[in-house]
Amino acid sequence: MLKVYNTLTREKEDFVPIRGNRVGMYVCGPTVYDYSHIGHARSYVAFDVIRRYLEYKGYTLIYVQNITDVDDKIIKRANELGENPLSLSKRFTQAYFEDMDRLNVRRANIHPKVTEHIPEIIEFIDELIKRGYAYEVDGNVYFSVSKAKDYGKLSHQSMDGILAGARVEVDENKRDPRDFALWKKAKKGEIFWESPWGKGRPGWHIECSTMAIKYLGPEIDIHGGGMDLIFPHHECEIAQAESRTGKPFVKYWVHNGFVTINQEKMSKSLGNFFTIREVLEKYDPETLRFFLLNTHYRSQIDYSDQHLEEAKQSLQKIYNAINKLKTLISDQSRGELKESTSEEIEFLEHVEKSKQKFMEAMDDDFNTREAMPAIFDLSRIVNSLPNDSKLSRKALEKALQVYQEFGEILGLFQQEKAGAKLETVAKLVELLIDLRNKFRKEKNWEKADYIRDKLKEAGILLEDSKDGTIWKIIK
Repeated sequence: MLKVYNTLTREKEDFVPIRGNRVGMYVCGPTVYDYSHIGHARSYVAFDVIRRYLEYKGYTLIYVQNITDVDDKIIKRANELGENPLSLSKRFTQAYFEDMDRLNVRRANIHPKVTEHIPEIIEFIDELIKRGYAYEVDGNVYFSVSKAKDYGKLSHQSMDGILAGARVEVDENKRDPRDFALWKKAKKGEIFWESPWGKGRPGWHIECSTMAIKYLGPEIDIHGGGMDLIFPHHECEIAQAESRTGKPFVKYWVHNGFVTINQEKMSKSLGNFFTIREVLEKYDPETLRFFLLNTHYRSQIDYSDQHLEEAKQSLQKIYNAINKLKTLISDQSRGELKESTSEEIEFLEHVEKSKQKFMEAMDDDFNTREAMPAIFDLSRIVNSLPNDSKLSRKALEKALQVYQEFGEILGLFQQEKAGAKLETVAKLVELLIDLRNKFRKEKNWEKADYIRDKLKEAGILLEDSKDGTIWKIIK
């Protein structure tokens, strides 16, 4: 039975979805004002594995991850760069997806953007005002925290203990310092949308409540994010959603732990802030993903070059085992045994035991940390097999299949697939080069240059010489 740690109850609970076999999962996505850092990688790799394991278990999953593409940070950064805020957020949204693709993080089923849901957000706010949970002052709309039932239940704080601070702005217009903004009046020169309360834009918390309910309904199975979002963001989401619908908003609240750098908190001021792109200049994406999954998602994880190097070596041992299995399987002289030998029976028992240990760990709140030893144990056994092993092809294929199952769940052991993708890309580039050469022979320079320029935009540089055209990847 799968058990999930619920931040709301602070207990591991049996995972029983609200609607039978269907699971709705919402995870707070990035605020796209800069390149994603390794804290983002930690969170989204963790939820990617949770999603993969639920699907492996046979659940039908609808995974929603929002994109916050208008926000105070985006406006501030755009002003610093002299760039339109929406242009900036579009650029960094694309960068985010590129980073996630490299880390083999599958796209969510739905990636709603705040700017595409302004009418729904306005409708949500208006409903809260009508129900008496929100009020308008001088073009700003605030949520009245004192009206919310059980405010503080997620972060386990009392109403008296919750003070203005953190992301809660000090504002003399508020009736209560704990109240938070649902709609912000536009300042001069800021991006805005028209609303019943004048020109402005949504507050941070209302965006997620609106989009989560739109795509998953008023009651959601899993809502996830980093531990830093528990308060105020997720606490405020609960208040908004339950005040509007009168139903329990989320059944399981799931939060991942922080990333430290050499035992220190990651921050730009300390000079130890790393983007995913900076890390991937030194290490391949699978090594980073493997490193992140070597720690349970709720635990703090410490990033260091030493830990990445250790992950790289451990990953190589697993690949050695996978490649050894493939080599043994490809041996044309290997036949099928008429009767299973004691060696084969023992080997298959090890394979089955490793799979069982792996699944037991994953059933215990997606514990990848405890699942890894099962893979290491199996790899040790496979790597110790003699090159003239008498194991049948069927037994070896069974072991390889188990590795493939592990890899599908963890999003690892995909290098062969990546190589196949690169081979496909190479064939497509060669096809485009042939087409470009055809246009050049016909002196259709416009079309020939168009192909060259578009390939360059995609990170592929063409170089013409008397011997023909060669290409290389430049980014």
